[in-house]
Amino acid sequence: MNAPAQLPFEQTHLLHVAPLLRTLQSQGTVHRVRTPEGDEAWLVTGHAQVQQLLDDDRLSRSNPEPGAARDSGSALLDSLLGSFANDHARLRSLLEPHFSPERMLGLRSHVETLTEQLLDEMAGQTPPVDLRLALALPLPILVMCEWLGVPHQDKDQFGMWTQDAANVRDRVRSKQGMAELFGYCQQLVAHKRQNPGADVISRICATEGINDKEVVGLTALLLFGGYETTVARIGTGALLLLANPEQRQALLDDPSLIPSGVEEILRMSMPNPHNGGMPRYALTDLEIDGTTIRAGDLVLLNIIAANHDQAVFTDPERVDVTRQTAGSLTFGHGTHYCVGAPLARMQLQVALARLVARFPTMRLAVDVKELKLRHDTLLGGLVELPVTW
Repeated sequence: MNAPAQLPFEQTHLLHVAPLLRTLQSQGTVHRVRTPEGDEAWLVTGHAQVQQLLDDDRLSRSNPEPGAARDSGSALLDSLLGSFANDHARLRSLLEPHFSPERMLGLRSHVETLTEQLLDEMAGQTPPVDLRLALALPLPILVMCEWLGVPHQDKDQFGMWTQDAANVRDRVRSKQGMAELFGYCQQLVAHKRQNPGADVISRICATEGINDKEVVGLTALLLFGGYETTVARIGTGALLLLANPEQRQALLDDPSLIPSGVEEILRMSMPNPHNGGMPRYALTDLEIDGTTIRAGDLVLLNIIAANHDQAVFTDPERVDVTRQTAGSLTFGHGTHYCVGAPLARMQLQVALARLVARFPTMRLAVDVKELKLRHDTLLGGLVELPVTW
């Protein structure tokens, strides 16, 4: 038997699947790997297998055995997802109404206004400008403030705490960030109990049968999930369009392609590949495509590989804003499909549509090879994105 492949895989090109990951995928769907911490795990790369296992109750987000192999995810995710694992369905049902089409439609005009304001500010600067700092970073923070009911003067603080909590290289820093974030959310929930408003936290607080601990946990999860992930996706989405000018021109010529273009960008986005995939733990012995997995084994579901599976997506390395991407697993699948997907989609649609229309001559100010991914954070994204026009 071959030695386990060592994570993380070297990313030789920012916009392409890591060569070793592509090689492994060509050899099969389940692979033995070693995590950055030195533990052995199973890496699943086939689309059909990843899709099935994302919604398989024989796998759990929580580690069933103390001392077993662990993923290098942040303290925040360990704490939040672990605490919700036993009551996932009820807590999900509490969140879903806040992401309804009606709610997103009501929020969209505000997102459009915020985007225009940020692009106005950027237009007043002398290029080159870091698009990450000008748009990708501030927009999700401002949107979360409005939607959740976070005071605007606190946006920089909670942004810093969520970044600390997502740190995968410094577990002490991650736990400290998590503690600060939870402490802030406790104060925020207490304030909303006394002074409710027309925001998500106030509406959750008013829900019958939910206690403060659950509200605080959900608030922290929404702040984290709705902020860090969207920052990363706006940045990599803009980069994909800048690196594929013919696809950007297609969106400019036909704005009705924006929704399918965003889905393609989400499929193609390269989050930080440091941990190999979404971590799950086997609750019982099971078989995946002929490979026996033992109870307690760590299983990594690689969304990047699944979204680049040639059996599902023709010429998967090519960006095609007209592609049918119904099989994309970017937001998960089944009962664990990301409840916040409508908010992320809407922000990406608005941000990228307005960016393309407002700056039709925008181009990268540096070679793609000079750009770098953030490897210190759970959700990756770009370090910076210098542009000119």
